[in-house]
Parts: sequence; C-alpha cells; structure tokens
Amino acid sequence: MRKIVVGMAIVFVVFIGIMMFLERPERTDVVVIGAGASGISAAIEAKQAGLSVVLLEKMPRIGGNSQRATGGMNAVNSIVEEREGLTDSKSLFLADTLAAGHYQNDRNLANLLVEKSGQAVNWLIGFGADLTDLGRLAGHRMDRTHRPSGGAPVGSEVVRVLGEQVVQLGINLRVENKVIQLLTDNNRVTGVLVRNQEGREYEIMADSVVIASGGFGGSSERFVFYNPDLKGFKTTNHAGATGDYIDLVADLPIDLIDMEKIQAHPTVEPHFGILITEAIRGNGGILINMEGNRFTDEMAFRDILSEEMRQQTQGKNYLIFDESIRNGLSAADAYIDMQLTKEANSIEEMSQILGIDAATLARSIDRYNGFVAGGSDDDFQRRDLPVQLRPPFFAILVQPGVHYCMGGLPINADAQVLDRDGIPIEGLFACGEATGGIHGNNRLGGNSMTDSIVFGRIAGQSVDGVNQ
Repeated sequence: MRKIVVGMAIVFVVFIGIMMFLERPERTDVVVIGAGASGISAAIEAKQAGLSVVLLEKMPRIGGNSQRATGGMNAVNSIVEEREGLTDSKSLFLADTLAAGHYQNDRNLANLLVEKSGQAVNWLIGFGADLTDLGRLAGHRMDRTHRPSGGAPVGSEVVRVLGEQVVQLGINLRVENKVIQLLTDNNRVTGVLVRNQEGREYEIMADSVVIASGGFGGSSERFVFYNPDLKGFKTTNHAGATGDYIDLVADLPIDLIDMEKIQAHPTVEPHFGILITEAIRGNGGILINMEGNRFTDEMAFRDILSEEMRQQTQGKNYLIFDESIRNGLSAADAYIDMQLTKEANSIEEMSQILGIDAATLARSIDRYNGFVAGGSDDDFQRRDLPVQLRPPFFAILVQPGVHYCMGGLPINADAQVLDRDGIPIEGLFACGEATGGIHGNNRLGGNSMTDSIVFGRIAGQSVDGVNQ
C-alpha cells in the first residue's frame, strides 16, 4: 500500500512539473500589438533586424482601419514625384500639415512624418505596391497623395504587400489573439498577457512591446465619452477600433493626450456609414445642400468642412460628380456597385431624383463650371478646380461621420511611449492611431497611412536598439 501511495505521489509531482513546464511564459524579443499598417511595418523592421517577433491581432484578419483607407498616402520626394517632375517640397508639405492641425501639432513629430514620407512610399513600392497615381486631397497645395493606378483605394493595396512580407519573412502572426494586459516590473514593460480564440490566457515575455492597436473610433461609448458632441454620429471605423490601449496603460504613469480631438470625415454615406473617398472632391466633385446650393469650398480642412455641412438643412448634403471623375477613380465604381449613387443624364433629371429645385441646382452647377473655366472660385476660393461637370451626373447622400482619433499615447521621435514627466517608459513603444500629438487638432487627409508606415518603421527600428 505504501508503495502505491509513493508511486501516486511521484506521478503527481511529475504531472505538476510537466504542467508548469507547459505553462511557462513564451519568450520573444518583440511583441507587436495590432496588425494594421503600423503594426506590420514595425514587425517587418524588427524581423529584418534579426529579432524574434510575435505579431498579435485580436480580429480574424489583418488590416484594421488601414484596410479601409481610400484617399491615398501623402509623401514628398518619392520616386513617383521625382518621375513626374513635381516641384513639391518638405517645407510646403509640413506647412500644409501644421495648418490642418491648427498649429497644435507636435512639430518635431510632424516634421519627422514629412521627412520620412518619401522613404515610406519607396519602401512600399519596393515590396511591389502600386502607388503610381498622384492626386490631391483637401488642404494640400500640391499633388502628393499616392494611390494605386486608376485611383483605387490605397489601404487594401498597402495591407496586401505588407501581408505578403509577413509570410515571406516568417513573422509569427497570431490572429484572434487579444492582448488583455501589459506585464510590468516597476513600471518597466516586460511582456503581455494574451487571450486566444479558445479563451485560453497565456503570457509572452518580451524585451520590447509595440502598441499599434489603433484608435477608438469604432466605439461610440469611447468617442462620446471623450467628445459628447459626437453622440449619434455614424463611424467609418471597423469594429475592432475600440481603443484597447487605453485600458492596457491604465496602471502606468502615462497621461494620454488630445483624446477629445476626434476627426469627423465630411463625406460618409449615412445609412451604412461607408466613407466616400475625399478623392472624388479632389478630382472635381462638389457639395450641394438640400436646397440645391453649393455652400462651401469642398477642399477645406476636414473639421471646417464637416462643421459647415452640419449647419445645412438636416445636416445632409449631396456629393455631385460626373463621368470623367468616375472614370479617373475606380473607387467610384464601388459606390455605384453598392447602389449608393443616384445617376441622371441631365440636371433636370437629377433634380427630380433628389427632390431639389431644378433651377437652383442648374444655377449652382453652371456657376461652378464658370469658375473652372475662369480658373477662380469667386464664391468660396477653392484653389483646385480640375474639371467642369458634364452629364451624366452622379450623386451620393453624405454627412459627417467619426473617422480618426488624433489623440492617444505620447511618444518621442523614437516611438517610445513617454510618462508624465516626458521620460520614456522602458520597454514600451507605440505607433499609428494609438498615438497622439502628430496631427494636432485635425488630421490632413492622406497623412494617416503616412503616419502608420513612418512611425511603424521607426518603432521597429527603435526596438532593435533596445535589443542590442
């Protein structure tokens, strides 16, 4: 009997030992939280530096909000601009970025975004990205917005080539694995606690953790908490944009910055919350209110334009464009396929479809076409007047919707997260929409993707320094 008891005890001890071995935390050089454009960029840079990387994504697929980006990616001195012979400059791009942010940007970070923007585009092109089409979004004084040929959405193209690099480099990507806690030791970040798709929780110890989990524009609870004026707004964000970083850093001595600064995109289809790319306006589309009047410079900064649109009857407006604009932007075909557009062969027919006075609508379009012919917008001083509008016409009902969070984690030029005293939190980095300060009060259209790639790369390069 004694032998049986001793034997059982030995078996039990061995079992416990095996379980402890199996449950030991994993060990890696770098953990990246979030597999959007910024997170994947950080993971690629770290992996190429010879570090072991675990890339964690809570959603079933990679991409995040980056997958939804439509307008393009801003850059100066890219190989595309050089090939086109454009006379753009870093100083002009920086001036446009600061003006859009109402000069509340962290100037050092904004300057870094501009300085490295051309390298970021060239880096993606080196992976096979098609960013050969140059356009102009609102607030820009030059054609510096890079997108795929034919004006196709930029996000899916960027995510495609980044995803291919994840596979080629053998990066340890885990989807449906959510980080629920940062592991710390005396305010130094040492790893993460993760919950996988089966609900099992496990730890990964790491020398560096990069937060690239995106903003909180997908959570109405969050964005209304930080900015009550946004109650009832639709959002262009994907369901996973819930501001996870806010909870992750709650126990660290970090003051989040600019959290109330939340950008509304002016042109969002109100029934389904689908973002209508700014490129339609950039290529010559105009905005008409419910009375049939053109009421603004369609290329004004997003915050200004959104507020003007909200002041119109019912807060709803129509985006009007024509066949030439459609032909130059493949994104427009997607809206037609989704049956978001109304189409008419004349102004009179369009006025009947929209329920707008025909004479007023005709006067608005004719007056705008006159400004295009004369090269000057006498009503609203729109600088860029690409084309006159000719039938057939297309119209999409639009109103502002929550789009981008300018606030987030404070970082320095090395993408290190800063504590309340401006000192880097050891082992913690951040990039993309989870960070704050770069864009000031309002983001310049096309700067989100640039931000994601530039600071994602910086984060990945900086963790290499930590691991030397």
